[in-house]
Amino acid sequence: MSEMKVLVAVVLLALAGPPLERSRLAAEPALRTQESRPGAAASQQPSRRGPGVPAAPLGRVDAGGVLFKKVGCYQCHGNEAQGGLSGPRIGPNLFPSTRFFEYLRKPTGEMPPYTVKVLSDQDIADIYAWVQARPRPPAVNTLPQLAR
Repeated sequence: MSEMKVLVAVVLLALAGPPLERSRLAAEPALRTQESRPGAAASQQPSRRGPGVPAAPLGRVDAGGVLFKKVGCYQCHGNEAQGGLSGPRIGPNLFPSTRFFEYLRKPTGEMPPYTVKVLSDQDIADIYAWVQARPRPPAVNTLPQLAR
């Protein structure tokens, strides 16, 4: 493998960020969102919450992108939620919205907790919608620089 191919592979692995603790994630399938037009709500599948428990609010992709930067998520997780030196890749489609909400409220790592005073449930739903709307990275085997 040439030095250039090795360098590209190292950069791609660094951009992917550290892996998440998948064993701690809920069994619920990830809720998907779509890019929304300004002011439109993103669509989500119904939540698997019990009876009498309100479902999470629908997220707005455009508002979520603004909040992601305003609150400083990008500083650890990268501009496109792809992961960085101090925060893992968080999207798209890595875990369900309920787990996203839980972790933001009570993180177990170095991430600060985001209480209701800092981010409302609607704010978290907006950020989650924006993260889910990020494009997936290309498969490594589709990159010409890494072709054999």
